[in-house]
Amino acid sequence: MDELISRIVAASGLDEGLARKAIGIILAFLQKEGPATEIEQLMSALPGAQELADSANGGKGGLMGMVGGLMGGGGGVMALGGQLMGAGLSMGQIQSVSKEMFAVGREKAGEDAMGAIVGAIPGLGQFV
Repeated sequence: MDELISRIVAASGLDEGLARKAIGIILAFLQKEGPATEIEQLMSALPGAQELADSANGGKGGLMGMVGGLMGGGGGVMALGGQLMGAGLSMGQIQSVSKEMFAVGREKAGEDAMGAIVGAIPGLGQFV
């Protein structure tokens, strides 16, 4: 996780705290919206990822977060963008964070897993 945070700080200009928050928001979104098998691969490949996702959900991550998503949560990529902007990121920073995060995801979890995640979430491809 430290490598991912360092790369995002370098790519986006965010401080470490905001980089952690942005990563957590994105991971929580992916858990809610993405294909379970590939999300599990990604989360397993990034030690500390579940903790960041849980912190972004206010502790409502894991199975309960997924159940909540099935019960009508959502809003898709636009809601994710709104959440990140609400955390203090500009559109350029959102794109930098997303691109770097998915680059690290491809390195750690593999191209197949990340391709399946991007393909399963409408609109996500424009950010990565």
